[in-house]
Amino acid sequence: MSLDQTYWNTRYQTHETGWDLGEVSPPLKAYFDQLTRKDLRILIVGCGNAYEANYLLDNLFTNIILLDIAPLLVEKLQQQYQDKPQIKVLLGDFFAHQGEYDLIVEQTFFCALSPTLRPDYAAHTHRLLSPNGHLVGVLFDREFPFEGPPFGGNEAEYRGYFAQYFELKTFEKCYNSIKPRAGTELFINLTKI
Repeated sequence: MSLDQTYWNTRYQTHETGWDLGEVSPPLKAYFDQLTRKDLRILIVGCGNAYEANYLLDNLFTNIILLDIAPLLVEKLQQQYQDKPQIKVLLGDFFAHQGEYDLIVEQTFFCALSPTLRPDYAAHTHRLLSPNGHLVGVLFDREFPFEGPPFGGNEAEYRGYFAQYFELKTFEKCYNSIKPRAGTELFINLTKI
């Protein structure tokens, strides 16, 4: 199975989006709520329906980039945010994306990638971040009884990918996951080194 643009476009076309919470995830909401700099350059990778962007916009953040590989989704988001200069929506492959960001938000993108790409993900997020920039998000802390996506994993595995690039500031079980995901998510807050 090739997890390419066609694959993800089809998933959105057929509404096969079981990962979609319908709202910003509580761990990310709690993190956003304590941020004081509203001009942070924020990248949301594999943005999906971009609930995080809505929340950031409602809380007066001014520099939000949404990136996804599915053309149908990107077109929908571009229309949705066409009158919101604080948000820019881009169609593209994360691994080819260039830019510099203060904060990269991770919510169900990492688990959608083939596990063989995880070392590249860690290296590329490091490249995209400004000095002392943060990678913040939620990772699954479980295995799945089917071939992904989503693909599972565990804390020890993930630490191996990130430790060479980041100070692992927070790497712990989420205390505020939605009920169906309770006990199966890790919150990460990693600072570029």
